Amino acid sequence: MTSRYQLFCPVCGTRFPDTYQLTCPSGCSGLIRAEYTTSQLVIRDLPGLFRFADWLPVDGNLPTRSGPVCYKSSGLARELGLTDLWIAFAGYWPEHNAYVTSGSFKEFEALPTMVRLAERAEGVILVASAGNTGRAFAEVSAKTGKPVIVVVPAKARDRIWTSTPADDLLLITVDGDYTDAINLGNMICTLPGVYPEGGAKNVARRDGMGTMMLEGTVTMDHLPDWYVQAVGSGTGGIAAWEASMRLVEDGRFGSHLPRLLLIQNEPFIPMANAYQAGRREIIADDMKDPKDAISQVYADVLTNRIPPYGISGGVFDALTATDGLMATATTEEAKAAGGHFKDLEGIDLDPAAAVCVAGLIRAVQSGLMRKDENILLAITGGGYERIHSEMKTYVHIPDLEVTQNTESKKVIQFVKEWVNRYV
Repeated sequence: MTSRYQLFCPVCGTRFPDTYQLTCPSGCSGLIRAEYTTSQLVIRDLPGLFRFADWLPVDGNLPTRSGPVCYKSSGLARELGLTDLWIAFAGYWPEHNAYVTSGSFKEFEALPTMVRLAERAEGVILVASAGNTGRAFAEVSAKTGKPVIVVVPAKARDRIWTSTPADDLLLITVDGDYTDAINLGNMICTLPGVYPEGGAKNVARRDGMGTMMLEGTVTMDHLPDWYVQAVGSGTGGIAAWEASMRLVEDGRFGSHLPRLLLIQNEPFIPMANAYQAGRREIIADDMKDPKDAISQVYADVLTNRIPPYGISGGVFDALTATDGLMATATTEEAKAAGGHFKDLEGIDLDPAAAVCVAGLIRAVQSGLMRKDENILLAITGGGYERIHSEMKTYVHIPDLEVTQNTESKKVIQFVKEWVNRYV
């Protein structure tokens, strides 16, 4: 077992070795964390985001050019009157050495998660997704030959494309939304040899996303005053908080945690409603008629109905610890912001990233941020136009389409037969 890190439960304080568990062995309700023996970050001569291997819960790596990049904004900063705006970019933008061929920072989750599973257990990983996460895991599978099961809503089927054929991918679509995909995935994970990727509970996913904060801080040579990101589950905000705590402990990048500004897409804003009301728990009034609200958002990947908000170590704690804020942006504002960003910075945005830019614009115009504050803007996806114009992509045809009338035993038998090829 590795001595590079151990797992830690912030609820009971227990430390234990990693066997690919997602929860505390004592049954505590909280997000377990990885604690690394290296307290000062050393950038390694390794591919892509694995250059941050000191603070990733893996021993090995995968061949990849995928990793975050950071640069100082000129166009958007000038337009908003900001003197110290930096952009942490995840996507495909060769001029900035950005080679995320799925177009989304979810690749930063997929890469260490698939390595962690291979090192700690024997089985096939399953991911339930609204599109971006599933495509990221499919892309890693296509490039490495590692098997993966992806479950997505039927309307997201065309989002599961890869830059090379994904021969070891099992794609299942479900007639419903993201939460329906999660529920079907949970049922499938009761099968022997099928492991859930775990969402926010997976330390590899969080620490992979945390490389956005690491890249930004290392590039700027100090922690930012603000970290701005659009969120659905809020896991990216948690990851940024955890990464910033490690950077404070490092001692070379400042002693104050960045304030989190997390943006939700109106009208689906359960976490924003709860936090602005000062509540740890999301209640029914925070999420009235969720299906209708979800149908109106610009970025449906930001519509998790069961986010890790109130759990110990979750979004509420991250915001409280950083004196952070939840904010919102409308679909119209996001669409306009995406076009504005492309004109000013030169690259197209994922809808979730456009929501983030819209939230930043609102915050600046309302006076929430000072014009001279150091801001790290997390652009979590972009460059799709470049991807589709510069490389061939392959849309994976669903292997199984599940409707309300599909018997669960049919799904189970189909998945069993596929899993038996690998386990």
